[in-house]
Amino acid sequence: MTVRRDFKESARYRPDLVIGREELYSEAREQLARGGSVLLHGPTGIGKSTVLRALAAENAGATGTVLRCSATESESHLPFLALADLFGLVLDRVSARLPAAQRTALESALTGRGESTLQRDGLALRLAVLSTLRALAAEGPVLVVADDLQWLDSASAELLGFAARRLGDSPVRMVCAVRTDGEEYDRHLLACPPDTLAVRLGPFSWTQVSALLDHRGYTGLSRSTTRDIHRTSGGNPLFALELGRALAESPTRPRPGEPLPVPTSLRALVLSRLEMLSDEARRTLLVASAGARPTLALLHAAGRGNAETETAQAVALGLLATDPEEPALRFAHPLISAALYAEAPAGERRAVHTALSTAASDPIERARHLALAATGPDPEVAARLAEAATLARDRGAPSVAASLGLLAARHTPADGGPGPDERRLRAAEDAITAGEADLARDIAREVLTRATAPAERVRAWMVVIEAAGQALGEVDAVFPQVLADAGDDPRLLALVHYQLAWREVVVGGDFAKSRQEAAHAAELAARGGDRRTELMALAFQSSTETLMGHPDAPATIRRALQEPQDPDVACHHNGAAMARFRWLLMSDRLPEARTAVTALLREARRRGMVESEVHFSRLLADTELRFGHCGRALDLARESLRLARDSGIGESASAMLASLAEASGGDVDRALTLAREAADHAEVDGDQLYLSLALAALGYAQSAAGDAQAAVRSLRRVRELEHGMGISDPARGRWQGDLAEALVRVGEVGEAQELIDVTRVHALRLNRASVLAVLDRAEALVRAARGEHQAAHAQLASAQERLAKLGYGLEEARAAFVLARLRGRAPGAYDEAARLFRRCRALPWLRQVERAVAAGPTQPETVPAAAPSALDELAAMERQVAALVMEGATNREIAGRLFISVKTVEATLTRVYRKLGIRSRVDIVRLAAGRRTP
Repeated sequence: MTVRRDFKESARYRPDLVIGREELYSEAREQLARGGSVLLHGPTGIGKSTVLRALAAENAGATGTVLRCSATESESHLPFLALADLFGLVLDRVSARLPAAQRTALESALTGRGESTLQRDGLALRLAVLSTLRALAAEGPVLVVADDLQWLDSASAELLGFAARRLGDSPVRMVCAVRTDGEEYDRHLLACPPDTLAVRLGPFSWTQVSALLDHRGYTGLSRSTTRDIHRTSGGNPLFALELGRALAESPTRPRPGEPLPVPTSLRALVLSRLEMLSDEARRTLLVASAGARPTLALLHAAGRGNAETETAQAVALGLLATDPEEPALRFAHPLISAALYAEAPAGERRAVHTALSTAASDPIERARHLALAATGPDPEVAARLAEAATLARDRGAPSVAASLGLLAARHTPADGGPGPDERRLRAAEDAITAGEADLARDIAREVLTRATAPAERVRAWMVVIEAAGQALGEVDAVFPQVLADAGDDPRLLALVHYQLAWREVVVGGDFAKSRQEAAHAAELAARGGDRRTELMALAFQSSTETLMGHPDAPATIRRALQEPQDPDVACHHNGAAMARFRWLLMSDRLPEARTAVTALLREARRRGMVESEVHFSRLLADTELRFGHCGRALDLARESLRLARDSGIGESASAMLASLAEASGGDVDRALTLAREAADHAEVDGDQLYLSLALAALGYAQSAAGDAQAAVRSLRRVRELEHGMGISDPARGRWQGDLAEALVRVGEVGEAQELIDVTRVHALRLNRASVLAVLDRAEALVRAARGEHQAAHAQLASAQERLAKLGYGLEEARAAFVLARLRGRAPGAYDEAARLFRRCRALPWLRQVERAVAAGPTQPETVPAAAPSALDELAAMERQVAALVMEGATNREIAGRLFISVKTVEATLTRVYRKLGIRSRVDIVRLAAGRRTP
């Protein structure tokens, strides 16, 4: 398959930026840094040349000589051409150092003067190439860069391979790229040194294709369109870019259910082989390209009587791939199917769809073909499509239902009932369920441009709000409009106030107001007879009450679980079952919580509810993490994050949980990165709810990394955020123990005890047994810091035993670790902690134990108490603010360094002035200086 010249990389290409190949690029770079060589291989357009040029550019600066060649198919018959490209510009530098016979043979081969051949001058030429490389290497490192190795003329390939195998320790590295369309790459290794690392470049994931398209400026493509590009391109980056460019330049987008338009540049890659088919075989393949899962039986039913012979012809040409165990026909590459369909005239395509509308066995497939065969509004076609959408929805395929719903709307007459916009809105709601928020938002915005009926307008606004996800601050201006559209209709008002409940907690950070809005929404929905919205509002009300530590939470959950139930709400990530799961988890009923969330995840997957699947995967990971099953939690968290990024749903929450899982059972550096990513994302969205959780994850990761000062800064801000939101249940984020332990380690023992005392009050009131045990673990450190070692040991042993009974494996192990550190010189002090961490597969914590053991016997660990100062009568926060004032920091700088607001700084300074009997910042400095001990 020859790549045309118009497939050259964009002028915007930067050799220092390799999209989607970071891991492979790093592996190749390390190989070159060790002095080894690299062979990149993969199919046409997979990005080999991009990676090769990036590697060459990065290594050129530290290399004495860079030799390059890039062969083409049309030149592959010319002997010694690649050799001339490599040595043509450097031969003069080394020719004098070559023996006469070698120099003559090489000059003859490179210049074409004389009749040098491998048969006549084979040994002299081989030795000449080897001598030339050694002579260049004597001046400094040499890098040989060879692209499209498959087109190297055979003479050059043989000579290069001879030399490469004999270079030994000479500082000569090679980085080569070769096209391998399904063939083995081993033979190409003959042209490379023996230590060459073969790196295969595979297809891009959807996320990588999306990043590539964004980088190249194709940012206006919807998520669903990007998925179509990924599917049609087969993950090939070059094909994806061409499809993206064609879509960006096209004045019209494909209709729902139609393949993407394939640009001429890509059609040329496959049409040459299509031209070798008979006309009848080509028509048969066109039918196959239009079918969702074509089989020989389907082709026969669609009127292709010689399907076996004609598909066999396509297999022989490499257009179809065969699998004896798979009855469905499969194109060798999705692009072949797309190009074949795109090349066919519109009339011929409609005829194919007409045939398939009766030949297909599946009613959804028949309806899709019927729609693609029709040319205008048709109530019968629209009705069949709407029925097919309902069937797809019931099968758990909301994305298919959305596509069929849009087709139904297209064929619905303007004066029909239901109308086209009603069907569009149903399609938008299916798109939300499928995780295609951008498609849903576009549909709703289009409907709003012409809808006048209040019910349709409110329904469309609900889609716009839902599509915003956690970024509700971006749609703040919508709420006055939708309230005006709702009028005094209780059903419509219930929908609005349900979303206002979310806004109050996500944007406003006010759980009390959120609870009031949710309760009001439930009341309005009950009055309007909207059981679904009533259930959703009750579920949300119970969730806010749980997080607030409100005594009504269990009763509200019971109300939300009363019959009649709505099947969609029952497994929704904001439904009553979810609220019950959260209550079970916070009440330390881990086995019941795991059973509940596992069932919810299974049902969400069955129904194709992508957003719910993202959240339930994350919550199951959270549950496993509490059990101390760190490996299982890490797998689930990574899967949830991948799905979240693919769908653009719940990214902050999934990154936050992935950070906790990485810090517990994976890589601490990655945990820090993910937590910061989650916090940044939540900051941008204005989402205080997840910002506090992300910062709690960051504080935990910083503790796992041994950075107590950073953990204190992060977790103090969590404390401030949760206090502002009215969250009093310590089981919500479970960060209090981490903050208390970090405070002890930085010498703030008094603040740690104060935090423990305040948190214990709430934990006792709500019967949070595991939180109480973790607080005891932290308090043991406080006692140890005060010299109360016997009491600290007893408290730790008790905390460890209680955590074990509750099933909190990782927390149990951490208690054992703290106890070991306090024991110091005791023989085998760390054995129990190591065993427990190993059982949990808590690798980062196990490494901490190994470092402690490797450090050898030490004195029992004591935590330094705060050094006395002139300001020691102040509270911890007041001392920090005063200390920064003494450094000359402004109020804004203090706020930034302590992760608090400027208003909090001002209020703290007012208390400092009052306690110390002074009036200004200058007085703080004077007072501290006057009391400082010389």
